[in-house]
Amino acid sequence: MMYGYGNGIGGWGYALTATGMILFWAAVIYGVVALARYTRRDGPQRPEPAGPPAPGPERLLAERFARGEIDEDEYHQRLTSLRAAGPAAAR
Repeated sequence: MMYGYGNGIGGWGYALTATGMILFWAAVIYGVVALARYTRRDGPQRPEPAGPPAPGPERLLAERFARGEIDEDEYHQRLTSLRAAGPAAAR
């Protein structure tokens, strides 16, 4: 006995129930995927460097000396100057 509630939910009731269940499960699946992606990340995604890092000033000076672009006296003078400038010159 239904106690005055009518004949059931009817056609529109079934359609709304089915739509609601589909939306509910879609939201659950989306949440699980989003959580998996969030926890898998190590932090903000950074682009990969294009190549090896640029050599330091002392290395560039040594390469110029090795190619013969500067002589030994100039090499030692510039090397002393670079080392006297300290870490600020490496930037």
